[in-house]
Amino acid sequence: MNLSRNKRPLYLQIMNILKDRILHGFYPLGSNIPSEPQLEQEFNVSKITIRNAIKELAQEGYLEKGSGKGTKVIRNTSASKLSKWKRFTEVLVEEGHQIRKQLLKAELVVNEDGSEPYRLFGERCLRVERLYFLDDKPYIHFTLYLTTRIVEMEVADLNTQSLYELLEDQDIVLEKYRDEFAVGAPPEDVQAKLRVPDGVSLLLRSRYSYDDRGELIEYSKGYYNTDLHNYVVNYDI
Repeated sequence: MNLSRNKRPLYLQIMNILKDRILHGFYPLGSNIPSEPQLEQEFNVSKITIRNAIKELAQEGYLEKGSGKGTKVIRNTSASKLSKWKRFTEVLVEEGHQIRKQLLKAELVVNEDGSEPYRLFGERCLRVERLYFLDDKPYIHFTLYLTTRIVEMEVADLNTQSLYELLEDQDIVLEKYRDEFAVGAPPEDVQAKLRVPDGVSLLLRSRYSYDDRGELIEYSKGYYNTDLHNYVVNYDI
C-alpha cells in the first residue's frame, strides 16, 4: 500500500489505517491483526515503524500485545474528541457486520450557481464520492462537499482513513452537526452503484458539520439502502 508522503510520520498514518480497519470490522473484536512482518510487507516500511504504530494503538486501548499470541483487538469503538456519540458504523460493527468503503472520486470542483454547495461554500469546494459496503453488498452512497480549508488532503489519505480522523490531524474540531432526513429516489448513477431497482425510494440523510468557530466544514448527502439494514441512532441518557 502506498502511504502519503506528507509531513505526518509514517507510523501515525499506519496507526490511523489500522484503527479505521478495526472500527469498520475488518479486524473483528477478539481477533488478531496481521503479524508485524505481514504489515511491514504491506506498507513497505521498517519493523520499528510498525511497532510504533501498534504501540500507539495499544496505548489508546484498541490492541493488546501478548507474548507469542499475536496482537489482539480488544476494543472496536472510537474515542475521538470529534465524536460525542456512537457512530452508525460502530453500531453495525458491534452487531457483527463488516464495513468496507471505496473512494470513487475526490476532486476540487466549481459549484453550479444556485446549488446547495454553491450557497454553502461559494464557487469552489472539495467534492468526495464514497461507496460503503455492508458485508460486501453496496449499502450507502455518500457525496461529501468540504471547505477548501482542507484541500491539502491527499487522495491516498481519503482512500484509507476516516475523514474525521484526517480533520483531527489538521486541528479542525467539529462541534455541531445537523442532520436532515428524507425519502427519495436516488439519481441514476447512485441507483446503479447501490444496485437498487428503478423507482425505489431510499433514505436520504443530509448532514451539515460545523467547527468550533461555527464555520461549515462539511455538507454531505447519503443514500441508504435500508432493505439491507435500518438506519440506527442510539441515545444515551
